[in-house]
Amino acid sequence: MYERPRTLEEALRLLDEGGVPLAGGLFLLREKPQARLVDLRDLPLSTLEKRGNAWVLGATATLQQVVEDEALPDFLRELARTTLPHPQRAQATVAGALVAADGASLWAAGLMALDARLALHRWQEAPREVPLGDWLPLRHEWHPGWLITQVRLPLAPRLCWETVRRSPADRPLLLAAVARWPRGRTRVVLGGWGDAPHLALDGPTPEGAEIAARNAAHDAEDHLASAEYRREVAPVLVRRCLARLEAEA
Repeated sequence: MYERPRTLEEALRLLDEGGVPLAGGLFLLREKPQARLVDLRDLPLSTLEKRGNAWVLGATATLQQVVEDEALPDFLRELARTTLPHPQRAQATVAGALVAADGASLWAAGLMALDARLALHRWQEAPREVPLGDWLPLRHEWHPGWLITQVRLPLAPRLCWETVRRSPADRPLLLAAVARWPRGRTRVVLGGWGDAPHLALDGPTPEGAEIAARNAAHDAEDHLASAEYRREVAPVLVRRCLARLEAEA
């Protein structure tokens, strides 16, 4: 069954009745092929704007919209561009790419480093705002019916990332995303393995970031790379990011 609601309230009601949100996230069809699909394209959830002290990304905006919006920070546009090739960016949405993310998702790792927060809505319940880093590893345990409507990013930090791949087209064996605030706060996120990126450091300064990265990769073993390899390379990627951020300050 296919539904195309015109209002957020109608969409939330349909989701509460068991509908599955659809906004470019075709991965959902593989998990629930007989689902009642709720197409979100007609909802006013695709704007990209500065609001107060935050960038607000509408959940159904595509990654290609992010790439093309010159008002957004260059690093955010480049993050979206690097995450997926053009044909997929035109379909993948800001929120859908987070729902579908695994540990090698550069989009999820970068937003997590920036301390993104999700606006979540559900039928007849008060909206919630949840840190991406809290929601991402537990997203499949959330009760059905919750819908991401916005992703909020603070204006202050800058972002840098580094990846290691066998070839430019391959998924990252290891990635590091580092965000730094003007007063020194630093967040380091690692990825390349597991179901979600991993927060290695959130501190008032970058002190200890390389050690934290090594520790975060302690059990980073899978069929693509050994934990020993990732433990050795992670501090190098973090060091490069910190040097670039320092040079740009």
